[in-house]
Amino acid sequence: MSKKSSVAVLHNQVGEDEYELMRRQPLKDLDFKPEFKIDVATVDEEIKAVVKGLKMAGFRAYAVNVNDRLDTLYKTLNRRKPDVIFNLIEFFNDDPYQESMVAGLYELLRIPYTGAPPFTLALCQRKASTKRLLLANDIRTPRFRVMEAGRLRRRHGLHYPVIVKPAREDASAGIDNSSVVESLDQMHERVQYVWKEFQQPALVEEYIDGRELNVAVLGNDPPEALPIAEMDFSKVPSHLHNIVTYDAKWNPHHEAFHKMYPKCPAELPKRVEKRVKEVALAAYKLMGCRGYARIDMRLNKKNRIFVLEVNPNPDLTESVAFMESAQEAGLSFSMTLKKIVEEALQRSAVVHS
Repeated sequence: MSKKSSVAVLHNQVGEDEYELMRRQPLKDLDFKPEFKIDVATVDEEIKAVVKGLKMAGFRAYAVNVNDRLDTLYKTLNRRKPDVIFNLIEFFNDDPYQESMVAGLYELLRIPYTGAPPFTLALCQRKASTKRLLLANDIRTPRFRVMEAGRLRRRHGLHYPVIVKPAREDASAGIDNSSVVESLDQMHERVQYVWKEFQQPALVEEYIDGRELNVAVLGNDPPEALPIAEMDFSKVPSHLHNIVTYDAKWNPHHEAFHKMYPKCPAELPKRVEKRVKEVALAAYKLMGCRGYARIDMRLNKKNRIFVLEVNPNPDLTESVAFMESAQEAGLSFSMTLKKIVEEALQRSAVVHS
């Protein structure tokens, strides 16, 4: 691998960044005391950090915002063909389902790219299909039902509480404090909310009361499970459920963002830690993940492991989530990015040899 390999960091930012808008909101408007910084990194700042990290690793890196324009995307790949694409595009035409189609274009142009292939990106967005595949391969996931639009079930066979979420979203979209319900009436109300707001089926699954874990997995030959992270709910107030909502992940102006503390490494018995990593690696391989991914799990009171989500191409913000686990494993931000790019280049060399 030449240190002069060119890396195009592709992303798709349309319109004004929501974090730029948040920075302008006066802190006096908040009805709680923030415990983390409100001034979180914007998309532009995150992309610049990735480019800088890649340059530190010896690559000729540059960023391209395709801005929802297919002609921009195609010209970038065809006229200035990079040695590898660092794929940070998560949607196109305001449609997350087109994420996999963009990766398909890389395949057609035979340009190496980081992360998951099109099929994995599409499959993991379909939560019910993912869960059925996990269950068929003896990987435990919470019991669930899918409710198609207009078909409310009274008899569903699940035990309350249950959690209701959109069946085809990621990044916790559509999950808030009202997603956990205790009765049939509450469930029906929430299912209809998902139908109306997201125009897709609702996934209803049993709520697992226990610890929330996530395992960052890096590489392919073989993949490595990095130190396990845990979401600490010990300071969550009684009016909030112990779940990682969209606001808890992404909204620094919401109380939930400041009451859940990620801890890495998670304090687990050695036997449990070993099993959690085994399950994470099994899910990673089964779903066809590549390069890097994050597996979200729940550990119930009996230390039974339930896979909640398989997340290909997870957030790579420095010192957060995936990168926090990498740092705990002794890998700097730049070193981790380098490993992800090298995996893509090596995989391409094998395919075209």
